[in-house]
Amino acid sequence: MLAQPPAHEMLTDALHAALKSAQQQVNSLVLGKPQEVRLAFVALLSGGHILIEDLPGLGKTTLAHALAATLGLGFQRVQFTSDLLPADVLGVSVYDAQSRQFQFHPGPVFTHVLLADEINRAPPRTQSALLEAMAEHQVTLDGMTRPLPDPFFVIATQNPVDLSGTYPLPDSQLDRFLLRLTLGYPNAESERALLAGDDRRELIARAEPLLSSDDVLALRAAVNQVHASAALVDYVQALMARSRQHPGVRVGLSPRAGIALLRAARAYALLLGRRHVLPEDVQALFSAVAAHRLVAEAEASSTAALAKSILHAVAVD
Repeated sequence: MLAQPPAHEMLTDALHAALKSAQQQVNSLVLGKPQEVRLAFVALLSGGHILIEDLPGLGKTTLAHALAATLGLGFQRVQFTSDLLPADVLGVSVYDAQSRQFQFHPGPVFTHVLLADEINRAPPRTQSALLEAMAEHQVTLDGMTRPLPDPFFVIATQNPVDLSGTYPLPDSQLDRFLLRLTLGYPNAESERALLAGDDRRELIARAEPLLSSDDVLALRAAVNQVHASAALVDYVQALMARSRQHPGVRVGLSPRAGIALLRAARAYALLLGRRHVLPEDVQALFSAVAAHRLVAEAEASSTAALAKSILHAVAVD
């Protein structure tokens, strides 16, 4: 008689199956972008946040809605504009004459999945209102600290072309995003399916939640158990060192960026059904994790190209 696996391993296998189904459902809603969908799940399972830079109409909002619907999590969307105030995001305390006390009315940040649409159109004061929420998963207002729901996941978008009337995100804000990615135009087959198929909003409304908040937290715990060997850590450290002395780079990657890269690589391995990290996982993620954290010497230089150059310059031992 075969020995039964421990209960926690059976739970992990069940979660893996549910996670696979969740990815398949999101891919059926966001057509032709399997790698980008996988990266969104990497950010979610790593406990990080994601910044999507692309032109309007390429599926940024659809991806956020599809994730929230598939995960069965609370979802709020905030359209960032030039007149948006921090209170519009965090909430506000209103005096109640009957009780003679201030009552706190939570803002849209008190949710599981927050879509910060066109985040660079809000003034710096409002952008910075998200800093504590993204870094500490809490909000401090009126001398009181209020925890945010767990899990808490921010998907921010911005248009990299139409920059009139925008406020570029400072480095401290960019560093709060685990990954930055672009969706790009769909291929011909996917675009045809989008044109001839049902409306994405209707499909998302009919989507079934396949994972719960407890499942996401359990998967995050499983990510922490994915093994990264000493040689793999050496490879990540070599990439970090190279970024600090690479031609064309003024400011290289910080230790926090290295921690983010390792955490994301563990999640990537888990999504592929492995319990150990390979150098290929790091390579698949490096540009998405590193490019927005690099500062180029020339303003017109592409940090994505610099990240690719750094990756090619470091050999895998």
